[in-house]
Amino acid sequence: MAKYFKNITFLIFLSAIAGYILASLTGDKAWTSSTDLPFFYECILLLKTVFLNSLKMMVAPIIFFSLLGGIINIGEFAKLKSMGLVTISYYLSTTIIAIIIGLTAVFFIHPWKNDNLSSIEQKSRIETQGYIAPKKVINQNDDSVIAIIKGVADKAFVNPFKALSDGNILGIVTAALLLGLALIIVNSNTSPLFQIISDINLVINHIVGWIIKLTPIGIFAIAFDFQLTTNASMLGDIFNFCLLVFFATMIHGILVLPGILWIFTKINPITFFKKAAKPLLIAFSTSSSSATLPISMQTCEEEFGVSEGVSGFVFPLGATMNMDGTALFEGIAAVFLAHLYGIELSSGATFAIFFMSMISSIGAPGMPSASMSGMQIVLLSAGIPLEAIGILIVIDKPLDTFRTAVNVEGDIIGAIITQKRMDLKSA
Repeated sequence: MAKYFKNITFLIFLSAIAGYILASLTGDKAWTSSTDLPFFYECILLLKTVFLNSLKMMVAPIIFFSLLGGIINIGEFAKLKSMGLVTISYYLSTTIIAIIIGLTAVFFIHPWKNDNLSSIEQKSRIETQGYIAPKKVINQNDDSVIAIIKGVADKAFVNPFKALSDGNILGIVTAALLLGLALIIVNSNTSPLFQIISDINLVINHIVGWIIKLTPIGIFAIAFDFQLTTNASMLGDIFNFCLLVFFATMIHGILVLPGILWIFTKINPITFFKKAAKPLLIAFSTSSSSATLPISMQTCEEEFGVSEGVSGFVFPLGATMNMDGTALFEGIAAVFLAHLYGIELSSGATFAIFFMSMISSIGAPGMPSASMSGMQIVLLSAGIPLEAIGILIVIDKPLDTFRTAVNVEGDIIGAIITQKRMDLKSA
């Protein structure tokens, strides 16, 4: 049992169950609307506030420096224009297809919408505790493409320091993109600036590691409060949400990606799955595309005849850029959480959510539950309370296994297609 209590995922799951059960046994739903709170409940809210504020504190620096570091790393491949064009085109195309599947799911299926669902109450105490809502990228009145583009432009091109202080996610992303591109053009890879940015990312990751250690405590408090602000009927909708994400992910992984492979290479999908079984199983069990990277490269080179040059280019890029399953999950999850919190979204705003999901998934690290960092961007940009991420953390682990396997599958297929295209050009 000792090893289980050292496993952060197990502790998070245990803490969520403990918080929910304790609230069911000792809590009173009247507390959420009372001005005279019991001392115990005030302590729970304090733990929840500290945990959520520690997450919010790191959002801006994580987005800025992670994206900046990612652009610099991708810049090392800038000379490989032909290979890069094929690979990036493939990655963007499959991510867009995943987004279309997600949009179809939320527009035509949306199993969580029913008449007896009671949305989570957004209590005024959130504002009284000093909470400042971020500037939304997505507004419910944005019903046209022009309105969305204008809204995005207004928030993207702002003073970068003001964007950092205001929590303007899109402004931070825009500043990081422009600065990253300028650094690649002006400086060589040996520039000390590149090393400084790398070191800052290491420091930020270390601080995030400290916050992760607090996650079980934070989730306990969130689960306790969640039980008091929701009713039991919502659990069924959360289960339906999980099923929807699972089937949407499987459609992309079993039908779409193998179909693309067959169109461009004529490789039979059954043959592909037999040869690629090892890295897919490892990705499923570890929930880490980065941990699967060496096995994926070896399998592509030995089983599919991909050259070392192609695999050495495609897989490191895909480990951070090709996150189809993550983009699909984040988009559906954001729409679902908006519904739970009673936040109305127009059709245009829903499209914008999936656009932000695609952007955030491109920089997601290839590690277990990595989508949670990108999920913060999507939630904040839509004006959804960050505490909603506590709901996803509890149910994320089983969903993460499947979408990681799909992400790795996409990387393998991307390497095979890139090799095929390069062979045709050299012939």
